[in-house]
Parts: sequence; C-alpha cells; structure tokens
Amino acid sequence: MAVDPARPFKPIRIAVLSVSDTRDLDSDTSGALLAERIEAAGHTLAARAIVRDDVPTIVALLRQWIGGGEADAIITTGGTGLTGRDVTPEALGQIKAALGGKDIPGFGELFRWISYQSIGTSTVQSRACAVLAGGVYVFALPGSNGAVKDGWDKILCEQLDSRNRPCNFVELMPRLREV
Repeated sequence: MAVDPARPFKPIRIAVLSVSDTRDLDSDTSGALLAERIEAAGHTLAARAIVRDDVPTIVALLRQWIGGGEADAIITTGGTGLTGRDVTPEALGQIKAALGGKDIPGFGELFRWISYQSIGTSTVQSRACAVLAGGVYVFALPGSNGAVKDGWDKILCEQLDSRNRPCNFVELMPRLREV
C-alpha cells in the first residue's frame, strides 16, 4: 500500500452482510473476521447481519442499509459460488438496477488474480464482484476465511483508506451521486 502520511485518514461506515443458509452469529467466522479487520483499520462497523441465500431477502436488506444512509460501503461474504443457492451476484445486480449504479469489474478481476495465488485454478469458481448502488459501494466476497482475508487485506483495506495513493474509493465518495 502506498500510504501518504500527509493525507488524513477518513474513517468510513462499513456494513457486513453474511449470506448463508447454515451459519448464525456464533458460527459466522468469515463475517466476524471481516468485522474485526474493519474496526482494526479504524473504520466504523455500521451494521452486521446474516441472511439466507435468497435474492429478495438480500436485496431488501441492502436497500434498507443504502436507503437509510447507514453505510458508505457494504461487504458481503458468501453466496458467490456456482451452485443453485449461490445468488449474491444476482442480488447485487438487482440492487444496482433498482437504485441506479455501475459495475466495478476490476474488483472481481483483481480478487480472482489474488486468489489464484492461494488456491490456483479453483478461483474460476468464484463470482466475487462489486457494484456501486445508490452512491454506496457493495462488494461481494466468497464465504471462506481465506477469501475474506484476500479481499480485505489485499484490496479493500487499501482502497477504503483515504491515504492510499495514487487513488482510492474514499476520495470518490463525495461525487458518487453526481448525474
């Protein structure tokens, strides 16, 4: 990370959404890991929830968090695989369409490149992705602890740090709702 010490750190509000049919708060190790890293980096954990793998349920909570102004960024974990129950990317597509937004294709591309270094060709099974919806960043990571570590430690920690150079997501926030 190219941190410019002359720039001020601006903490942001980040919500964590775990998508799982089997986990609860006690067994959600990837959500807990992500929450710990967010707070250790100096950001505010705006909210944390677990919902089942169901597009309307995921979209409803994302809509609530985005519409309520509770979060500057949302990070989901889980539901990015290829099985019939893995629907997080579809939910992100719906929230982007409903609230107006854009895909952030470089996030998924970079995530898979980083993941390849850890798990090899198995990374092709990941549909990690990101969108901008209603002026809020929404990132979808796979549900494993390794994926959360790769996504946060090697991408999001840097891009959600206002001191990161040459550019970062935080410095764009005041202009995300421009038309």
